[in-house]
Amino acid sequence: MTQMHKRKLLHTRQVQCRGYELDGGLWQVEGRMCDLKSFAMANADRGGRIEVGEPLHDMGLTLTFDCDLVIRQVEAFMDAAPFNRCAQITDAFKVLEGVQLVSGFRARAHELLGGVKGCTHLLELLGPIATTAYQTLWQSENGYSGDDPRVIQKLADNCHTLARDGEVMAPFLAEHSQP
Repeated sequence: MTQMHKRKLLHTRQVQCRGYELDGGLWQVEGRMCDLKSFAMANADRGGRIEVGEPLHDMGLTLTFDCDLVIRQVEAFMDAAPFNRCAQITDAFKVLEGVQLVSGFRARAHELLGGVKGCTHLLELLGPIATTAYQTLWQSENGYSGDDPRVIQKLADNCHTLARDGEVMAPFLAEHSQP
């Protein structure tokens, strides 16, 4: 029997990603993270207090990339952060320019920006941004068609459903491996 507990909302995190097609064969994903508390909280860097409804975090990244998922431009912003010095790290994310959004991307991003080299929250936001990049290109007019070999190879083995030898991917891979 499941035990019922009274709940009190303390924290809400909202993550939103939007994908766009740009002129010139480029695409862009904007990712934003917003954290809200259900109570006022003490904070010396923000005038002594962060009021209910005022974001603790409101920050994001915009990645511009080509059809091969190579990141061409990165812009980071922090409209709200718990500490004044947080925004000083935004330019560090430009190190992702030239990196490809393929399997292993998150590990590479963590290698480049983990710990004191980056921001935990912006680094975390890269996961949903990367998967949104695929969704932005998938079935778009100038992106990937449903059977585009470029995307099929990139998606293979990324999860249990997309295993190379599984019922979803095997037919696509067999069809595109023939001369």
